[in-house]
Amino acid sequence: MTRGKNMNQRLFVIKTWFEKLFKQSPGKIFLVRHGQDTDNVAGILNGHRDTSLTELGREQAKKVAKKLEGCEIKVIYCSPLPRTHQTAWIIAGHLHIAGVNYHQGLIERDFGILTGKPISDVPKYATKILKTEKVDYFLDAEGSEDFPATLARAKIVLKEIQTRHPHENVLMVTHGDIGKMIRAAYYGWSWEQGLRTPYFDNTGILELSQDIPE
Repeated sequence: MTRGKNMNQRLFVIKTWFEKLFKQSPGKIFLVRHGQDTDNVAGILNGHRDTSLTELGREQAKKVAKKLEGCEIKVIYCSPLPRTHQTAWIIAGHLHIAGVNYHQGLIERDFGILTGKPISDVPKYATKILKTEKVDYFLDAEGSEDFPATLARAKIVLKEIQTRHPHENVLMVTHGDIGKMIRAAYYGWSWEQGLRTPYFDNTGILELSQDIPE
């Protein structure tokens, strides 16, 4: 009887060890904003504009690629706009990742009538503005995508990519506003809470994990 009990205990220990060994943990999501582009230098609101990286932007992409070396990223997604896919391909080359997946859902928020306008023109076209430490976010410019809609889009993109890659670390190369909304979607925040988080600078990294940031 004792021998049988000891055998069962050993089998239980072995079973538990194998379960821990092969249990897959959930993958992490990393967000990176594109490098500096020509509109950033000129102080222009770009939104959906097809602007390219500056030389500094390319150097920023190379530097952020080095920072991502130990993150075990397996898959890269990016917005279809040039400034993001140029950033993504530089990172992919450095990390020896064969390809980059373009995803329309990662495109920047549509700035509507303010697209291509100087940042200083925001008060001329928007009556509702959310002021933060570094950025004044316009909330109601004609033809623009509002933040509730941007957050809803972020939730769809996040769920889709997490479903496709539940156990892989994924990098999304994206933009400032939609990047903040993806982070808000991950942590269950409102769009306003998302906007009030620290500034998401060119080639800034946001690591999304199960621990809620302070």
